[in-house]
Amino acid sequence: MSPVDFIAIAPLIVTAATAVVVMLAIAIHRAHALAAGLCCAGLAAAMLSIGPAWSASPRQVTALLIVDHYGLFYIALLLAGSLVVAIFAHGYQKHATHPEELYLLLLLAALGSAVLVVSSHFISLFLGLEILSVALYALIAYPRLRQEPVEAGIKYLVLGSASAGFLLFGMALVYAQLGTMTLARLASALASGIVTADPVIALGVALMLTGVGFKLGVVPFHMWAPDVYEGAPAPVGAFIATVSKASMVALLFRYFAGINISNYRSLLVALSVIAIASMFAGNLLALLQTNLKRILAYSSISHLGYVLVAIQAPGRAAAEAAAYYLAAYMITLLLAFGAIAVLSKDGKEMDRLEDYRGLFWRNPLPAAALTAAMLSLAGIPLTAGFIGKFYIVAAGVEAALWPLVIVLVITSVIGLFYYLRVVVAIYGDPPRSDSTGSSQPANSAPTGRLALSALMLALIVLGVYPGPLMNVLRSVTAELLH
Repeated sequence: MSPVDFIAIAPLIVTAATAVVVMLAIAIHRAHALAAGLCCAGLAAAMLSIGPAWSASPRQVTALLIVDHYGLFYIALLLAGSLVVAIFAHGYQKHATHPEELYLLLLLAALGSAVLVVSSHFISLFLGLEILSVALYALIAYPRLRQEPVEAGIKYLVLGSASAGFLLFGMALVYAQLGTMTLARLASALASGIVTADPVIALGVALMLTGVGFKLGVVPFHMWAPDVYEGAPAPVGAFIATVSKASMVALLFRYFAGINISNYRSLLVALSVIAIASMFAGNLLALLQTNLKRILAYSSISHLGYVLVAIQAPGRAAAEAAAYYLAAYMITLLLAFGAIAVLSKDGKEMDRLEDYRGLFWRNPLPAAALTAAMLSLAGIPLTAGFIGKFYIVAAGVEAALWPLVIVLVITSVIGLFYYLRVVVAIYGDPPRSDSTGSSQPANSAPTGRLALSALMLALIVLGVYPGPLMNVLRSVTAELLH
C-alpha cells in the first residue's frame, strides 16, 4: 500500500483508532463524559478526514476496498448518523451504572458500516457485516439488567447468525462457479446473463440476497424488526434503523447500478414481490400498533420497500433518488428516536402512544421534533420525506414500473393514518394525572435538545431547498455509473 492509499482510507483508520483510544481510556479511568467526548471527537475527526480522502479518490485499495466519491459520501452520512446517536446516548445513559462501553461498541458498529459501503470483495463485505452485527448484538442487550433488551439481543443474535450462514453459503456457491470473490466480477456476471444460465450461481445470488434482506428487514425477513426495535435502547434503535440499513442499501446500489435489472426477469420478479409485500405489510401491520417503537419498526419495513422501487429503476435518476431518500430517511428516524431518547428516563422507555398524549403542552421541543418526524415519514410537503418520496416516484415512473408506483402511492395513503394518529396524541388533551404537570424530561441534556433542533432544521431545509444536496448526489452517482 502507498501513502495515498492510507489517505484514501483515512476515515476508516481514524474510526478504528478512536475505538482503541476509547477502550484504553475506559481501562485507565471510567468516566462517562470522557468516553462520550472521545467518541464524538473521533467521529468528528473521521468526518474531517473525508476531505483529504476525497482528493485521493477514486482509488482501489488492495483487492478489498474501492474508495470513490460515492463511498465517501455514504461514509460521511453514516459517521454523521453515528455522531448524532452518540449525542443522544450521552443523555439517555446519564444515570446508567457502566455506560462507557456503549461508545466503544458504537464506534465498532460505525466502522463495520463504513467498510460495507466501500467493499469490493466478499471478504471485506463479510468482515464489515460481522463487525457491524457483533457490535449490534451487544448494543441491543446493553442494559443487561432489563428483560426486554436481553430478549431482543438474543433474538437478533440467533436470526443474525442464521442470515450470516445464508450469506456465506451463497458466497461459497458463487466462488465455486466463478473462481473469484470480487463483487465486480459478480456484477459483470449478472450483466452478462451467466446467472440465469448457471443454476448454482443463481442459487448463490439468491442466498446472498436472503442474508442482505435480513439486514434490511424487508418481507419476508422482517419478523425480528418490531421486537428488536421495541427492546433495544432508543439510541441503539436509531442506529439500527438508519446507519446499519443505509450501509446495506449503499452496497446494493453500488452493484445493481451498473446493470439493468429489467433484463433479468427472475431477479426483477423477486425484488418486485419483496418490495410490494414490504410496502403493504409494513403499513398494514403498523395500523395495529400502540407502541411507538413498533410503529417505527413496521414503518421502516415499508420505507425499505420504497427504496427497492428505486433499486429496480435503471439509470442515474434512480441512484440519485435512493441516495436522497436515504439521507432524508436517516434524518427523520434519528429525529424520531432522538425524541424518544430525550423523553425516556430512569431506564423506562417512553414508547407507548399513551405516554405521548398531550406531550406538546408539557415538553414542546420533543413534541415538535416528533411531529416533524411523523410528517416527514408520511411524505407531507415542506419536509425532506416528501422530496425523497417524490424522487422515488419520479424514478419509478421514468422506468415505467407502474405496479410498484401504484402500490407505493396506495400504501403511502394507508401510512397517513398511523402517522397522524401519533400527531393527534401529541396535541391532544393530556391525561388527568398529568394535566397540571410541567416537568421537563429527565434526559433533557442541552446537547440532546440541540441535536433535536439541528435535525428539525435539516429536515425542513432539505424539504424546502433540496438543490445543494442533489448537486452533490449527481456528481457522486455519475462517477458510480460511469
